[in-house]
Amino acid sequence: MTSPTTFKPLFDQTQAALRGDPDAAAAVFSAQSRGVAGLHRKARLRNFELDVDEPPALGGEDRGPNPVELILAALATCQEITYRLYADSLGIPLDDVSVTLVGRLDLRGLFNAGEDIRPGFQEITGTVSIGSSAGPEALAKLKSLVDAHCPVLDLLRHPTPVSLSLATTSEKSVAAA
Repeated sequence: MTSPTTFKPLFDQTQAALRGDPDAAAAVFSAQSRGVAGLHRKARLRNFELDVDEPPALGGEDRGPNPVELILAALATCQEITYRLYADSLGIPLDDVSVTLVGRLDLRGLFNAGEDIRPGFQEITGTVSIGSSAGPEALAKLKSLVDAHCPVLDLLRHPTPVSLSLATTSEKSVAAA
């Protein structure tokens, strides 16, 4: 699937602008989530609303992907987008890019049913499939740049400071806690 749009001008202009004004580089993204029923959640991201749930085997009603599946989707799509941006920037022909990922999770971590078992993925493996007439050296350079600059891959490979506070909505919920 050949993209009719080239992102090279956007990439080059944005890169030059950010190098010229590093203070303009800060971007903030946000998400909100609220319960619907049981484990079914509605997540709000910009103008989008997304159903999130667990499969029946984990207590949900399967009304949407679960949070760890969303992590896999975030990584897959971020890799694809980053491949497209860097291929266009480098002038590497890229007819198509797709990603298949598998995440292995030990549920004992979530359910506190084993000593020292992480609740998150133990590993993520996958394949990036690309259609390109470029040679092996160009594709290796592309992969190296993508892996070095893919934001979601970076989030998964390196600890990110996270601070979560607890806010109560009523005196009743404080007493029940």
